[in-house]
Amino acid sequence: MITASIVIYNSPKKDLQIVVACAANSSISTIYIVDNAPNDNFKEFAQSLSEKVVYIQGCGNIGYGAAHNIAIRKSIESGANYHLVLNPDIEFKQGTIEKLVEFMDDNSTVGLVMPKISYPTGEIQYLCKLLPTPFDWIFRRFCFFMSIVEKRNEKYELRASGYDKVMNIPYLSGCFMLFRTLVLLEVGLFDEGIFMYGEDTDITRRIHKKYRTIFYPKVTAVHRHNKESYRSYRLLWIHIKAAIYYFNKWGWLFDKERREINKRVLKELGI
Repeated sequence: MITASIVIYNSPKKDLQIVVACAANSSISTIYIVDNAPNDNFKEFAQSLSEKVVYIQGCGNIGYGAAHNIAIRKSIESGANYHLVLNPDIEFKQGTIEKLVEFMDDNSTVGLVMPKISYPTGEIQYLCKLLPTPFDWIFRRFCFFMSIVEKRNEKYELRASGYDKVMNIPYLSGCFMLFRTLVLLEVGLFDEGIFMYGEDTDITRRIHKKYRTIFYPKVTAVHRHNKESYRSYRLLWIHIKAAIYYFNKWGWLFDKERREINKRVLKELGI
C-alpha cells in the first residue's frame, strides 16, 4: 500500500488541483492533505478533489516536516509499505509512482527515492547534492563573487554527473520523496526542530547512513519552484535558522562524517 501527503498553507488552488489529480490517478490509496493555515477554509475544496483525499487540519503553522509527520504516522498505522511526500506545486505523469515503487520493490537496500525533477520549461533542477557546508547554506547568500558561488554550485549540486544515471545521493530534495515506511520507523521521521528548509537534508542524511538514498532519472516530475527564500527576508531568516539548527546538530566546520560521505560520493560518480 502507498500513501502520500501534501502540506498546504494558503496554497494556490490550481496547484493543489493538479498535484492531487496526479496522485489520485495512480496506485496511491490515500492522499493526506495537512493544512497548516489557521482555519479550515480549504477543507471543502480539498475533499472535493478526490475520494482518496483525507483532509487534516493541522495545529496552526507547525512547519513543513512536522505537518508531514502527522500524515506519516497515520500512514504507518495503516500498514502502508511506502509513503510519498509531495510539494503542492508538483506534477507528474501516470505510471511515475508505479515505476518508482517497482524499483524499490526490487532493491530492498533503498530507503528513499527521488525522480528527476524539472522546471515546466523542461530545464533540469539540480536537486542531487552533497552534504552542505556552512558556505553552501549561509555564506554564499552574502558572497559578492558570483564566479566563486557558481564554481562551488557545480560541485555541490553534482552537475558533472549529468543527472542521467541512477545515483546514491546523501541529500535529496523534499519536493518529492518516496520513503520506505519500515526505514522511517528505524531512523525516525522529519526532525521537528526544523520549521522549514533543511528537513529534507537531515532526513536524507539519516537514511543514507544505513540505506541507499537514490536519484532515479528514468521518470521525471515537474516542480514549479520559485525559490521564495531568495525574495523574502522573512523566509531567508527561516532558512538561516534552519541552517544554524542543522549545523549545531551535525557539526559546522568539523564534520568528519560529512567529509567521508561527500568524498565517497564524488569518487563513485567519478567527479
